[in-house]
This record gives sequence, structure tokens and C-alpha cells, in this order.
Amino acid sequence: MSGVPRDPGLQPERTRLAWRRTTLSCTVVLALAVKQALHAGAGPAAVVAVAVGALAWLGMLVVAHRRVLRMRSARPRPMTVRGALAVAGCAVVLAGCATAMLF
Repeated sequence: MSGVPRDPGLQPERTRLAWRRTTLSCTVVLALAVKQALHAGAGPAAVVAVAVGALAWLGMLVVAHRRVLRMRSARPRPMTVRGALAVAGCAVVLAGCATAMLF
């Protein structure tokens, strides 16, 4: 049965849309952090939090873009452990930066 082409159905499309929603939510978090820093008078801690958040956002975009590109094939490979850890780390860093902006 290895010669039979796989019908991926809508699963790759759902996965691509999920990655797009994830990157959009990360973009919103970063935009709100920048807005908060600008309106609250950006002190050194706020500038550092926004800068670290921007790096985490960029990391999330890179991993998401790579995953979306890999979903184009008929048989996409599973996400690597390294990619999953990178996304989880970026999400935790963004949450930490958002929390730091509250104080």
C-alpha cells in the first residue's frame, strides 16, 4: 500500500490555519505590550520585556513558517521535538513578557 497516494483531506489546511491563528495571537500580545510600554512611559524593564517578547515572536514566526511549508507535501513529516520545544519556549517567554508589562 505504500504506492497508493495519500489523500490528506482537510487536515493540512486545518493545521495551517491553526498555525496562522497562533502567530496572530502572538502578534496581538506583542502589539499590546508595545502599546502598554509606550503609554506607561517605557522604563528600562519595559523596554527589555518588549525586546525579549519581540525575539520570542520572531522565533514563533520562524517555526510556524517552517511548519506551514512542510505541510504542503503529500506526506508531511511530524513536527520535530526541537520545533515543539521552540514553540513552547516562545509561548512561555511571551507570556512572561506580557506578565512583566503588568508591573
